Amino acid sequence: MRSLDEWFAAYAVSHQHPTNKAVHVVCVPLIAFSTLGIAWTVQLGPINLGVVLLVFALGFYLRLSTRLGLVMLPFAGLLAAGQLALAGAGLTVALGVNVAIFVLAWIAQLVGHKIEGKKPSFADDLSFLLIGPPWVLAPVLRATGVVRA
Repeated sequence: MRSLDEWFAAYAVSHQHPTNKAVHVVCVPLIAFSTLGIAWTVQLGPINLGVVLLVFALGFYLRLSTRLGLVMLPFAGLLAAGQLALAGAGLTVALGVNVAIFVLAWIAQLVGHKIEGKKPSFADDLSFLLIGPPWVLAPVLRATGVVRA
């Protein structure tokens, strides 16, 4: 398995253009939020698919670095809290809002990559879908010593 620094270096290859970077800073959290919200609607017995996705993602981050897992935990908590709040509006509204955010954010991401002139990293490795959120949080990760560069 690659180190976090190696993941970030590989991710950075297709995220150099300032516009694409800015789009990612806005849209990656929106995509994470909306993906969680869409998964939140799928019940798996006593839990939902959203919880499963959060546990999986946090496990991935912890495996890369304990510090990374600890930094990503509040991010995951904010996503979950937002979904719990949105769920109060009802399933139909919550699902509609999440689908709209998901579609619009992905359109923006694709436009960002068109401007960049490079395909999204996940086209080569789906694991890059999990690297986007910590990459967006890189300033926090650098300040806490989780990543060096």
